[in-house]
Amino acid sequence: MSDMNTKDFLIGTLIGGIVGASAALLFAPKSGKELRGDISEGASTAKDKTYEFTNAAYEKSSEFANAAIDKTQNVAKTVSDQSSQVVDRIKDATGQLKEDAASTKKSAEELADELSNELKDSGEEISGTVKEEVENLKDKVKN
Repeated sequence: MSDMNTKDFLIGTLIGGIVGASAALLFAPKSGKELRGDISEGASTAKDKTYEFTNAAYEKSSEFANAAIDKTQNVAKTVSDQSSQVVDRIKDATGQLKEDAASTKKSAEELADELSNELKDSGEEISGTVKEEVENLKDKVKN
């Protein structure tokens, strides 16, 4: 039975019991004093049963509320843990990217320095060669 059917069944049983007890008391051949006593006793019994059903309903609703709170807390903890893991992964990836960028920058600076030195050396070599050629030409012109 589902929760709604159980609840409807319990309410129907309670109401049916009260109506049946009242009908039995009213149609039973008794004196007025006995009838009033029976009605009072029936009302007291109905009141006690209603109190028991109310307490049972409060207990069940409290159990359901506690179960819902526990499940909500578990879901919140799971989401929090997974969020922390994602944040940690992003931090790790960001750190790795920064390291890669710094390494690339250093390599680029080293390559630029090497090219600059090679260019300077080549320029000096060309200058020396041109000077030699000019000297050779001067010598040839003098001779």
